[in-house]
Amino acid sequence: MASYKKYEIRQRNPDPKTSALLVIDIQNYFSSMANPILPNLLSTIHLCRRASIPVIFTRHSHKSPDDHGMLGEWWNGDLIIDGTVEAELMAELDRRPEDVVVEKNTYSGFANTRLEKLLRERGLEEVIVTGVMTNLCCETTAREAFVRGFRVFFSTDATATADEEMHEATLKNLAYGFAYLVDCKRLQEGLFGDQ
Repeated sequence: MASYKKYEIRQRNPDPKTSALLVIDIQNYFSSMANPILPNLLSTIHLCRRASIPVIFTRHSHKSPDDHGMLGEWWNGDLIIDGTVEAELMAELDRRPEDVVVEKNTYSGFANTRLEKLLRERGLEEVIVTGVMTNLCCETTAREAFVRGFRVFFSTDATATADEEMHEATLKNLAYGFAYLVDCKRLQEGLFGDQ
């Protein structure tokens, strides 16, 4: 069974003319979580580039105690500090000069960032969410995209988190109220037919 079918309620394919791929926080700090999904993530990036869908990366880090917010308390100070190796995007990513990197310091890719402005300026109305962690930054970004009026597609096989139960819970919740579920195969078929 395809990875999205377990919770799928609605079905739709992204429109390459109005979509952006969001690659959330694929940083060295999260490499143990990101490595298992890297092949699917790179396939998703490749499919989107082939369909002329812009790729936007987010990078989570903290520059000073002033921007720790609730994360400092919640994670007992175990934060990703800007300027460290852990804060850098993983070298394995297929990044290109035209790719944008949005800096963020909380779970959301939208809160206090330029992401929404960037999408609106380009006339983009849909986002395809990939990355880590499924249930924190990816889910929060997907939910915020939805409430800001963007159509959301959420990857089931190019997102990851600390355990399968949390991953599955996010997929079930998002499919119910916020996002169309996709995986590499669904994207391939939706963007290019059965080529």
